[in-house]
Amino acid sequence: MKKNVLVVGGGGREHAIVYSLAKSPEVGKIYCIPGNAGISRLAECHGNIKATDLDGVVAFVRSHPDIYMTVVAPDDPLAAGMVDRLEAEGFRAFGPRANAARLEASKSFAKDLMKKYGIPTAAYEVFTEYAPARDYLDNCAYPVVLKADGLALGKGVLICEDKAQAVDGLKEIMLDKAFGNAGNTVVIEEFLRGFECSALAFCDGKTIVPMTTSQDHKRALDGDKGLNTGGMGTFSPSYKVSAAMEKRIYDEVLLPTLKGLIAEGVEFKGVLYAGLMINGDDIKVLEYNARFGDPETQVILPRLATDLFEIFEACVDGTLDKINVEWTGDSAVCVVLASGGYPEKYAKGKKITFGALDDGVIVYHAGTAFDEEGNIVTSGGRVLGVTALAPTLAEARDKAYANARKITFENVHYRTDILKELV
Repeated sequence: MKKNVLVVGGGGREHAIVYSLAKSPEVGKIYCIPGNAGISRLAECHGNIKATDLDGVVAFVRSHPDIYMTVVAPDDPLAAGMVDRLEAEGFRAFGPRANAARLEASKSFAKDLMKKYGIPTAAYEVFTEYAPARDYLDNCAYPVVLKADGLALGKGVLICEDKAQAVDGLKEIMLDKAFGNAGNTVVIEEFLRGFECSALAFCDGKTIVPMTTSQDHKRALDGDKGLNTGGMGTFSPSYKVSAAMEKRIYDEVLLPTLKGLIAEGVEFKGVLYAGLMINGDDIKVLEYNARFGDPETQVILPRLATDLFEIFEACVDGTLDKINVEWTGDSAVCVVLASGGYPEKYAKGKKITFGALDDGVIVYHAGTAFDEEGNIVTSGGRVLGVTALAPTLAEARDKAYANARKITFENVHYRTDILKELV
């Protein structure tokens, strides 16, 4: 008998999860809260409930006894304890409980864990008051990185080139509350050089299984210029990460993180994500996430050969060691189509026109909705993720851009230099 699943979230990551679950022979009906226009083609969406509405989601599951499992995908509801609430009522849920989601929700908790268990990371200090943090800036090396401790939609990190920038940034975080209560505590850490890589892994509390590698592009503009965003494009696998480096990431980062959590009495079930900076042979952890990355998921899951639902089941049941997680030989590239002005002010409600797409191309919806006439329109900063699969990264890149050009809306913006170096 097929099993019905609820996915919580409404972005590109959730569309990728729903898309993969829909291919599983074990999955029946899929619900999504709140969902979006693209997800609605595969799932019954309930846009009247927010992903952060713990009471609303729990009530929905309670009123739908046909739901076998709830997949909680975004960071905020995980940190707020949605999985805890669902489990407390006897419902099956995929994702870390609140005490495990602290790995993402509190940068100071994560840094202290790394320090205690010898996981490589940048040197840092934690401050809960403005005055001592301001004094620290007088004598630290520059550039320096300021991080709001809590969740800030991926935007609570400031790279400051000099003391003046750092003083302004610290004031913005701690006094002006640019990121709300996330900035009550601030982490000041050394600036690391190298290239960034995303290392994601499935985890069942005692076993950790790495996913394929990927790389994200955070800056809004070509040449890694402009403001930091939630991600403007990504590719998988990372051609910069060797098999030997992948093994080191497992041995020196992923496995010690799991063992450290176990030693602290924390059971982590779900997706563990380590954002890494790699410089030659040097690996350091920039941050952790307690869920799938966005837009990394949009290139990782299309390359997954194993049934995603089976993996979710094993993570919940603690039987991940019994699953053989396999990947296809394809390469994948995702180009994010954003609203003009993102990540600052941007217009919504712009009609989207889709051309005929090539085989091996998936368009994941991140910020879309339907207007009163039933047209698909923009409803967010990041609107669509055009993902292409091909035998090589260069072919996947060319295919992704060729199909991105077939999709139009007013003031569409996307980076044109993802994997440009492979020309």
